[in-house]
Amino acid sequence: MSIFLTGATGFVGSAILRHLLDQGREVTALVRSGEKAAIVAGLGAKAVVGDITDTPLLEEQARQSDGVIHVASPGDETSAAIDDALVTAVLAGLEGSDKPYVHTGGVWVLGNGSDLTERSPQNPPAITAWRGAIEQRVLGAEGVKTTLIMPGIVYGYGQGIPNSIVQAPRTTVVSGETGAAGESSLKLIGSGEQHWTTVHVDDLAELYILAFDLAAAGSSYLGVGGDSPTVEELGQAASTAAGLDGRVSPSTDDETYELLGQPFGEALLLDQQAAGSAARIDLGWEPNGPSLLDELRTGSYAG
Repeated sequence: MSIFLTGATGFVGSAILRHLLDQGREVTALVRSGEKAAIVAGLGAKAVVGDITDTPLLEEQARQSDGVIHVASPGDETSAAIDDALVTAVLAGLEGSDKPYVHTGGVWVLGNGSDLTERSPQNPPAITAWRGAIEQRVLGAEGVKTTLIMPGIVYGYGQGIPNSIVQAPRTTVVSGETGAAGESSLKLIGSGEQHWTTVHVDDLAELYILAFDLAAAGSSYLGVGGDSPTVEELGQAASTAAGLDGRVSPSTDDETYELLGQPFGEALLLDQQAAGSAARIDLGWEPNGPSLLDELRTGSYAG
């Protein structure tokens, strides 16, 4: 028997897989192709070729497992229906076993806030409004040790959402307020005043494993490392790495929507700060990865 993991070749899932295997755990990874199966098999996991829409396969793999960690998502308009069906299948496979099921949510559902916690009321942007009902089903399931992990902005190894800052358009300064006329600056997402609550992908992987092992049934944890820089600070770090001497310029909301699409843009304009203390207290989680500011300035996103 082993842990059944979805999304094992994605950004977060591959980190979880790596950490589980480093701990000597047995993992069965759901992958979508023979090529990806070869990748996870080469790492030491058992691969099952299939799709997160294959509910009979999901139910059977859940039943045969020691528990399930679910991090896969299509990330589009099909996400709600697919996640709902997946939860139904996994809970059916685990029903009455008291085995762990760790489900992935996201901190965006909480909306704006300067001190967000697991008890904060939900006020989601449109892109994540579908999550709430499914998450309540997960947390209310009986006979299964369910946990909800709500990651912040995940970063590390030059991947993920921070690339929307690194790859932002450059604009020419036309006044002396931010630099000499004719100098280039990095265009911010929005005004830059909003905070992003962040977590290094390796720290997040450790949280999933701790939740799988230790969390009580029906528990929720913010997956945030406690560092919530402003987008302006992040932009300045990326601008420095790009040789622009930290110069940045704000965008309007409409400019952000035009560049990134309105649903995604609305989420990145949220102003969120969170400490993530509950996971430290309850599970002994100790996030210690490099900060996103350092990663942008001189780390995996620089150069």
